[in-house]
Amino acid sequence: MEIEFKNNKIKLEKELNDLDKFVIDFTSILNKEQVIYVIVSGYVSILFGRNRASEDIDLIIEKIDLKKFQALFKELNRAFECITTEDPKKAYQEYLLNHTSIRFSYKGKYIPNVEVKFITKGLNQLDLLSLTERIEVQVNHHALFISPLELQIAFKVSLGSEKDIEDAVYLYEIFKDKLDKSLLREFGRKFNIVDKIGKYLP
Repeated sequence: MEIEFKNNKIKLEKELNDLDKFVIDFTSILNKEQVIYVIVSGYVSILFGRNRASEDIDLIIEKIDLKKFQALFKELNRAFECITTEDPKKAYQEYLLNHTSIRFSYKGKYIPNVEVKFITKGLNQLDLLSLTERIEVQVNHHALFISPLELQIAFKVSLGSEKDIEDAVYLYEIFKDKLDKSLLREFGRKFNIVDKIGKYLP
C-alpha cells in the first residue's frame, strides 16, 4: 500500500478488499449525482490498511430536497437496496428529516451496509465541520471523501472502547507528521479528552 498526503489530498494505492469495493461502488453514485458526503468512523482506519472486521460504513450527506433525494434513491436502487424502507418518500420524510439514519446494502444482502444520515448540528457543529472540511482520498484513482484526520482521531479516542482507541492510534501513527497537532488538541478539548489525547497519542 502506498500513501501520499499533500495539499490536503491523499493518494492511496492499495489492493482493494470487499469493503473497499462496496464503498467505491456506493460513493461513485454519490459523486455522479453530485451529493456532498463524508465518510466517518471505523472504515477510515480500515481504508488505510487497519486489519479489523467491520460490517457497516457511516456516512453523512448534505441535506438535499426530496426531488434530489428521490433521484439519488433511484440511481442507488440499480445496484443497492434500502433495507430500512423501499419507499424513498418515507425514507426522506420519516427517517432522514427526523435525524434518523437509513441503511443501504447490495441487493439481496444485508452485509456490508452503509448507514446514511443527513448532517446535523451535533456536538459543537462537528458534523458540519466533517462535511465542510472533508479530505479527498484518491483510492486507485477513485475519489472519496473522509472527515478531517484530527477530528476523526479525536472522535475515536472519545468513544473510548479498545477498538476505537486502536483505530485512533493506527491513524495517528500513519499521519502524525502531517497532522495539525494544535487542531488535534482543540478537538480533544471539545470532546473533553485532553488527558486521553496525551496518554494515547504522544
